[in-house]
Amino acid sequence: MGKSSPVFACQTCGATAPKWSGKCEACGGWNTITEEGAAPPVGSGATRRAKGRKFALEDLKTEDAPPPRRITGIVEFDRVTGGGLVPGSAILVGGDPGIGKSTIILQALGEYVKSGGHAIYISGEEAMAQVRMRAARMGLSDAPLMLGAATNVEDILATLEAGRPPGIIAIDSIQTLWTASLEAAPGTIAQVRTASFDLVRYAKSSGAALILVGHVTKDGQIAGPKAVEHLVDAVLYFEGERGHHFRVLRAVKNRFGPTDEIGVFEMTGRGLAEVANPSALFLSDRDSVAPGTAVFAGLEGTRPLLCEIQALVAAASYGTPRRAVVGWDSARLAMIMAVLDARAGVGIGACDVYLNVAGGLKVAEPAADLAAAAALISSFGGEPLPRDTVFFGEISLSGDIRPVPQAELRLKEAAKLGFKAAYIPKGTRCEGTGLKLTEITSVSDLLIFAGTGREKRRSVVDSNR
Repeated sequence: MGKSSPVFACQTCGATAPKWSGKCEACGGWNTITEEGAAPPVGSGATRRAKGRKFALEDLKTEDAPPPRRITGIVEFDRVTGGGLVPGSAILVGGDPGIGKSTIILQALGEYVKSGGHAIYISGEEAMAQVRMRAARMGLSDAPLMLGAATNVEDILATLEAGRPPGIIAIDSIQTLWTASLEAAPGTIAQVRTASFDLVRYAKSSGAALILVGHVTKDGQIAGPKAVEHLVDAVLYFEGERGHHFRVLRAVKNRFGPTDEIGVFEMTGRGLAEVANPSALFLSDRDSVAPGTAVFAGLEGTRPLLCEIQALVAAASYGTPRRAVVGWDSARLAMIMAVLDARAGVGIGACDVYLNVAGGLKVAEPAADLAAAAALISSFGGEPLPRDTVFFGEISLSGDIRPVPQAELRLKEAAKLGFKAAYIPKGTRCEGTGLKLTEITSVSDLLIFAGTGREKRRSVVDSNR
């Protein structure tokens, strides 16, 4: 019989290795590989294929009606999940520490049980007294929500199987759970994988909707994503900046609804309050008429969302120009600046550039290229952009402006908020919006916002070289 050998697994990506090393070859993380146990010996009975049983195969035709979703009563949360929780589904919710993950889950379960549902909240990080204090602060003390404090998976499953299956189960958090079948420490890839699999299997067999709360790593990814994300039906990220009171719940995976759907919340003293009109909220503080601010008509999932993109272009203080980006892709900014210099002759590459998405929102849509370029040219030339105008469009490396999907939906949202005009890509089809539309063919058309200060700014840049 062969001799068993230890298994080393990366705690970030879940990749395994035959021996320990300082760097994970799969994800490039340092000091993330730990020993988790022994693999079955080669030639042992564990490697032999057991005899299975046949199962029936069926075609794609179905007459079964989809099961009714479990509505929590929090509209923004239900929107992100695709219209409510599907019975037997599993959802993973991740976010930075203190961002409000436990708060939103407790609110969702509290509203669900108030409407007659049965839910269980199991905390592995806080005592039940702490959970009750948070519930009292949010006005949920009278909600018939069942609480529990446990970290052993076997104890949790035994408790759940002893009573009637709940409609929703929340586990906060998956990194604190452990199973006696493994010798690895809680939070390791092996423990997270095994605990998640056992809980998901119970949810599938009982019909309960399972919510798992997961921590994030330093780079903003849920710890152990390769070991957990494929086990669940939906992955939600709870985002937000510490300096802002806005919180965004974003779906990055959803088998029962659209991906990239968002729900917007506002942090208050009584918990998280829903924001029914996030566009008006993100644009509520637009009082300045300084150059470098453009309103982007974006689309998050199925919801149109308007936000302000702010840019500041200043003469470089040192030899190497500085780039600082908040809420947008820094590589995208570098590409837009290169296109402006090469295709429009702006000469912005030698300046310090700062770009920010107001309100702590993170924008990943390529349609924001045109708004960012207009803000950069406005700040570089010292000419303010029209306050009642929105921008959207994707910029190619050739300098052309490409159309983006759902243009009519974006324009209707802008008209609803009082905007009068829009700069859109050429060839965009939209009717009945009530806005004055100006088609943009290439980035050189944006030079109308350069103003009279453009040449003066370029002379200052050339003198600093």
